[in-house]
Amino acid sequence: MHSSAPDVTPPARTTLSGLVGNTPLLRVCEPLSPAGRGFWAKLEGFNPGGIKDRPGLHMVERARARGDLEPGARIIESTSGTLGLGLALAGMVHGHPVTLVTDPGLEPSMTRLLTAYGAQVDVVSEPHPTGGWQQARRDRVTELLGHHPGSWCPDQYNNPDNTTAYTPLALELATELGHIDVLVCSVGTGGHSAGVSRVLRQLYPELKVVGVDTVGSTIFGQPARPRLMRGLGSSIYPRNVAYEQFSEVHWVAPGEAVWTCRQLASSHYATGGWSVGAVALVAGWLARTLPPQTRIAAVFPDGPQRYLGTVYDDDYCAAHGLLDAPPAPEPDTIGRLDEKEVTRWTRCAAVVDPLTLTRAEVPA
Repeated sequence: MHSSAPDVTPPARTTLSGLVGNTPLLRVCEPLSPAGRGFWAKLEGFNPGGIKDRPGLHMVERARARGDLEPGARIIESTSGTLGLGLALAGMVHGHPVTLVTDPGLEPSMTRLLTAYGAQVDVVSEPHPTGGWQQARRDRVTELLGHHPGSWCPDQYNNPDNTTAYTPLALELATELGHIDVLVCSVGTGGHSAGVSRVLRQLYPELKVVGVDTVGSTIFGQPARPRLMRGLGSSIYPRNVAYEQFSEVHWVAPGEAVWTCRQLASSHYATGGWSVGAVALVAGWLARTLPPQTRIAAVFPDGPQRYLGTVYDDDYCAAHGLLDAPPAPEPDTIGRLDEKEVTRWTRCAAVVDPLTLTRAEVPA
């Protein structure tokens, strides 16, 4: 006679939200840096939807706990893709319909995937005259919030929960590596760079934090320009960016990111999109130039799948002039964030909030 099976609570990773976190760590060396001088890459693409599964779930759970998001209420947010996946997951876990506002630059494959996950995708048709696509998307979010009484917007650009969502990621890195000297992060909304660096700096007060942005982004005081790379950069000034945490910032151009992505793919079987290429380029340079024992951690926000029609498509890259040459071995250096407009890989070690920059500060 068989006894009935005991009533055992299933392990966390058998639930939807349990699929998020505890992502792998990979040592990256040649060809980006010599053997023995590599960096550690945190592969956030192993989350179901990428790194922003973490804030998608966390922002929704905190809003529900505060009563800001009522049961069954609609979630409405602007996204260039990855946070949309995280919010679609959170909506599924907690029973909320989700509307995602994006722009024509979103890859068709991503639109299809978001729709398959149950989200409504709303595409704006014209950029804002000064705030670009980002501001146009945010204006549309405001409009839709008015159409859906009781709906809620996470406001990822300014929501402190977007930052605290990354505490587990920081603790995973600390547990796995034991000590970290340098952290390299891409910067878009500012969430993961701020959240991870604040926790790690409490553990390692001498931590150096290196931000990675795209050319044409305003985040670190450059003029706004049309941008090919998605997932990093901004045409507005997100208030989650923790400027005081950064030791330096690097701007990377699309062709430089493409070259690095493809080098990673062919050498490590682990790569991703624009942000991954830009971060790996900078982390590889740091590994080449800092003392050999320096422990460098780099966050890779996603995997390569959504970029098969861009970063990994020869026709697309050739049409945009992205296969012309490998990056220079060293970045240009400028002494001030707005010293000149950068068009290729460039670094600046004097990071301040660009809204505090005034022309009066320019030395005579």
